[in-house]
Amino acid sequence: MIIDSLTNADKYFQLNPNFKTAFDFIAQNNVANLPDGITQISESLRVIINTAQANNNTEEALQFFECHDKHIDIQVCINGPETYAWKPREKCTHPNGDYSSEKDVRFWKDSPDTFFELKNNQFTILYPEDCHASMMGKGEVKKLIFKVLI
Repeated sequence: MIIDSLTNADKYFQLNPNFKTAFDFIAQNNVANLPDGITQISESLRVIINTAQANNNTEEALQFFECHDKHIDIQVCINGPETYAWKPREKCTHPNGDYSSEKDVRFWKDSPDTFFELKNNQFTILYPEDCHASMMGKGEVKKLIFKVLI
């Protein structure tokens, strides 16, 4: 997992060729004014633009404690703050249902090891080994979720 601000995004370009494309999308668009929806940027990269009320009930939000097998998430806070839960996948032992290959998601019943908060113009990069839950907090959150195919 990586947590940083958009001003430092170029430090991560070498990790995956799609990372530069994702951050270029942010630089080339007024993301605060983009409507909610999904945009396919390339065959191996799409972005989900989402505006919703954060969940103030942590237990409820943790029903979506998840990880992915085929994608890396780059989640960018446009308007927040937004709280995340995190735990390394290797420490998760209680699956919450079966893996969905269609949605590339596996849910877990495990408790997170830590929580962190993203504020405006901050991002996190979540690899398949990062179990996470997001959209926790108070108020409206606008975020970008880039799905980078591995």
